[in-house]
Amino acid sequence: LTYDVHTPLTATMPPKAEKKPATTGMGAGKAPAKMSTTSSSSKRSKKRTESYGRFINLVLKQVHPDNTTISKKAMAIMDSFVHDMFERIATEASKLAQYTKKSTIGYHEIEYAIDLLLPGELARLAKREGKNAITKWAASIGGAPIDGSQSITGKR
Repeated sequence: LTYDVHTPLTATMPPKAEKKPATTGMGAGKAPAKMSTTSSSSKRSKKRTESYGRFINLVLKQVHPDNTTISKKAMAIMDSFVHDMFERIATEASKLAQYTKKSTIGYHEIEYAIDLLLPGELARLAKREGKNAITKWAASIGGAPIDGSQSITGKR
């Protein structure tokens, strides 16, 4: 699993160009047509926000299968925590890739970033679970398991 170091973690859209009324030609001198606010606002789609809530609920069901639920406020806190940890690990892995003059973030950079950011047993558990997830994913697509010497696709 590799990520391009030069690609930003969050995508931003370029600013939209402003539409200016025509000053020459057939539309010159006419007032611009007014759009009704109800039709334009109903066509506007709701902004999508990324959330780890679905995955947090899946883990909660694995840990507590007895219909334990989580409040919206607690979910917001957990979502913020997961997002923050993802950003920290990705940033540290990116720095490690830059130090070693690599253009991609690989398995080892993620592993070293986890070692630097998480304490002892928690780091070992995170690395083990991550390795199990990658091995399961690689097996599902027909790839070779990760043993440290191969990439996810099985190529060197």
